[in-house]
Amino acid sequence: MKPSIPKGTRDFGSEDMLKRQYIFNIIKRNFELFGYSPIETPSMENITTLTGKYGDEGDQLIFKILNSRIHESKNKEALKKEFDLSLESSRNSEELTEKALRYDLTVPFARYVVMNQHNLVFPFKRYQIQPVWRADRPQKGRYREFYQCDADVIGSDALINELELISMMDKSFSELNIPVVLKVNNRKILSGIAEIIGEPSKIIDITVAIDKLDKIGIDGVNIELKEKNISDNAIAKLQPFINFSIIPLDDLHLPAFKLFFEGKSDIGFSGYQELEYLKDGIKNLGIKHLKIELDITLARGLNYYTGTIFEVKANAGTFTPSILGGGRYDDLTGIFGLKNMSGVGISFGIDRIYDVMEELNLFPESISNSSTTKVLFTHFDATTQSHCLQLVAQLRANNIACEIYPDLTKKLGKQFEYADKKHISFVCTVGSEEIEKKTYAFKELKTGQQQQLSIEQIIEKLT
Repeated sequence: MKPSIPKGTRDFGSEDMLKRQYIFNIIKRNFELFGYSPIETPSMENITTLTGKYGDEGDQLIFKILNSRIHESKNKEALKKEFDLSLESSRNSEELTEKALRYDLTVPFARYVVMNQHNLVFPFKRYQIQPVWRADRPQKGRYREFYQCDADVIGSDALINELELISMMDKSFSELNIPVVLKVNNRKILSGIAEIIGEPSKIIDITVAIDKLDKIGIDGVNIELKEKNISDNAIAKLQPFINFSIIPLDDLHLPAFKLFFEGKSDIGFSGYQELEYLKDGIKNLGIKHLKIELDITLARGLNYYTGTIFEVKANAGTFTPSILGGGRYDDLTGIFGLKNMSGVGISFGIDRIYDVMEELNLFPESISNSSTTKVLFTHFDATTQSHCLQLVAQLRANNIACEIYPDLTKKLGKQFEYADKKHISFVCTVGSEEIEKKTYAFKELKTGQQQQLSIEQIIEKLT
């Protein structure tokens, strides 16, 4: 059988993993710097936890898990009936599937908060770095298995949380050296627009449609709006907003927004006030890296967003999908029984960030030319190899990564070649004379410099 992996998944070799760990470490360090604590949730959730939270299109991308041991069912006719029905339309059936792989980290987080509410200190700030799965069509930048790095604060509706998240984005992308643009909008603005054009009940259909503007264009958006039974008059009124020029947030003429919503839509006016707060607050953040823009067409297709929404895209290269998304959700925990618990969060898309950095050649050269092993111990025979065991024990006790060349049959030149291919920085050669004198030939491969050093001197040099 020819080995293969499922479409939309990837293997990562050692060098790839060092690069990914480089990204993880920067983001994790900044999560903790801003006061977030780690949690983890299971890879699978009850399917009832996930469905109905992402919209119809999102629900269809959930990976469902077939119930185990269905061959032992006493009612196979019912199973066959449910299976036949599932072939005709997207549906959930507890007879066939009770569980699913998580689609994102936010809904499981809301479920976690409700289940652990009496043990948490609110506002609760958590970060989570785990894989998620989506039954999507694989293409560049779109995978079926990928990692998300989420930071959320729940139990506070204060907009300073949004400002803190913007500051965290600025610091993280600056350290990753990725040129980016942060697009900002507010779902209340979109709700206000839907209200003013006479279609307040169609807000979900409107946001789902305009969120596809980059993919299907304005004509495609208008066709989809019409298919959702939105009136021609409402679609016509919506055109100025779909055609709204993306502008730097600093240049936004907010009084124009105020006049548009004041007295016509309370929720739209509230969205204007929140935008105004962000615009003023960003001035105090000392933003050094982010280019921040207001994009009225930014909708973020997920149903649970209710306020500020974020999206980050690379501002260089050919990679166009977003590499970060997030926003404010006012009552996601209410679905699970805990009302009035507002939250806001962001999610770094690690796999897409990795792809951008590869394309733009942004990884430090030292990552490609490094090894987790710092020292290789080489030897001549079983006796000298055995002595190496004592030496590596002392190095490891001082947290110095090292290894012993395992085979006895290889000549010294082959052992050095192994170290070179693995990008190991130092080689310590142990012979009978070295054992007697208790000093060892310690060579730095990059410079070729060699010294006779005791194990204590080697430890001092490497620490």
